[in-house]
Amino acid sequence: MKHDSANGAAVRQQFNIGICGMGTVGGGTFTLLQTKQAEITRRLGKTLKVTHVASRRQNPAFDTSSIRFSTDVFAVADDPAIDIVVEVMGGTEPALPLILRAIENGKHVVTANKALIAVHGNEIFAAAKRKGVTVAYESAVAGGIPIIKALREGLAANSIHWLAGIINGTGNFILTEMSLKGRSFPEVLQEAQALGYAEADPTFDVEGIDAAHKLTILAANAFGIALQFDKVYTEGISKLTIADVNYANELGYRIKHLGITRMTEKGIEMRVHPTLISTQRLIANVNGVMNAVVVKGDSVGSTLYYGAGAGAQATASSVVADLIDIVRSSGDGTAGNPGNVPSLAFNSLRNDIPILDIDDIECEYYLRIAAQDKIGVMAQISQVLMNHGINIEALIQKEPDHNATGEVVVPVVLLTGKVQERQMNKAISAIEALDQVVDKVTRIRVELFDGEGN
Repeated sequence: MKHDSANGAAVRQQFNIGICGMGTVGGGTFTLLQTKQAEITRRLGKTLKVTHVASRRQNPAFDTSSIRFSTDVFAVADDPAIDIVVEVMGGTEPALPLILRAIENGKHVVTANKALIAVHGNEIFAAAKRKGVTVAYESAVAGGIPIIKALREGLAANSIHWLAGIINGTGNFILTEMSLKGRSFPEVLQEAQALGYAEADPTFDVEGIDAAHKLTILAANAFGIALQFDKVYTEGISKLTIADVNYANELGYRIKHLGITRMTEKGIEMRVHPTLISTQRLIANVNGVMNAVVVKGDSVGSTLYYGAGAGAQATASSVVADLIDIVRSSGDGTAGNPGNVPSLAFNSLRNDIPILDIDDIECEYYLRIAAQDKIGVMAQISQVLMNHGINIEALIQKEPDHNATGEVVVPVVLLTGKVQERQMNKAISAIEALDQVVDKVTRIRVELFDGEGN
C-alpha cells in the first residue's frame, strides 16, 4: 500500500477476490484474472488477485495450490482479507444467504445469477445500499454482451421506448436448426443436450423461464422500476412445429423466441414468447447460440447489441468487467462508497406504472387454422374476424391434407392487423367453435417494432 502525497491517504494497490463456485463461469473468471492480470493492472493501476476459492470439491483443471480453498462458501464471505465476492454458483441456496452475508460483512459482490437477481434483487440491492457496497450483475444477462452497462450508462440520456432480445442461446439454436434445416423440435433439443447447450431438464430454456429472468432485469434498468419477475408473461417454444416455421418463412418472417418490454400509455409490457419478425430485421438473422438485444431510445433511435450469451470466456469477460468497475468507482475498494451508478439505473424507482396483463397488449398475429375441405369455410373465418374488428393482412391456403385421424383438412394460414390480445382471444374462440374447424388454432404474435430500426 502506498500513500497519496497530496493528502496522506492510503492508496490500495491490490484487491482480493473470492470466487464461490468453480464451474464453467467460476473457472473462466479464475483463468481470465490469471491470464489478463498485466492488462487489468494497466487499466486499473491496481491489481486484482484471487486469494480465496470455494467449491464443493477441488477442480483439477485449475491450479489453486497457492490460494486458500474452502468447501464452505460462507468462509469466503467471512474472510476479512476478501474485498469482493464473486458468486457464480447459480440457484437460490446457498447463493442468497451467501450474498447477504457478504454484504453484511461490508464486501462488494459480483454475481452471474440471473434467477437470483430477478426474484430477490430488490432485497439484495436494498441491503447493499444500507451497507454502502455494490452488487454488480452484468454477466447475469446475455453473457458477454454489456447490455446492462449500455442501459444504465451509455443510453442514460434516453427515455427507452422498448427493447426486444434473443436472450436464451439454447432456444435460438433450436429455432435456427428448425428454420434453416427443417428439423423437428424434439430432434434438435436432443442434439442441444448432447452439445451441452441444454440441460437434461431443459424446462428453464425451452419454456422461457430463463429468458423471463433476464427480461425482468432488462425492464427494470430500461424503465426504472422494481424487479417484478412474477408479472412477466412467459410462453415457450416446445409446441412450435416445422409447419409453422416453414409458413413463417414463406410469408417473409423468422420465428424467434423473444423477450419484449415496452413502455405504453397504459403501462409496461413484459413478455417472453415465440415471435414472427420480418427477415429484413437484423435480429431475425441472429442464429445459433448467439444473443442479441435491440433497444429503442427516444434520442439515439434503435441500437443493436450482439454477441455470445453464454460460455466460460464470454461470461467471465462480464464478471471481470464488473470487478474493474467496482474498484474504479469505490476508490480504496472498501465499503462506504458504492460508486455513482444505481443498481437499477435510476436513483429513484417508479412504482406508479402498472405492468400490463398479456390480454391488454396490442400486436399483429399469425394464425394457423385446420379446417375441413368444404366450400365457404374461408368466408366463415373471415366473417368471424371481421365481426371482432380484425383485418386480414396476408393469407395462405394450402393444399388439402390428412390429419392424424385421417380426416381431409385444409391448413389456412393468415396474418392479421394490430388488435388487442383480449379481442383476439374472443375471435379465436369463435373460430374454434365453427363446425368446419377441426383443431385448436395456432397463434403466434408478430412484431414490427414500430416499422423502423433493427
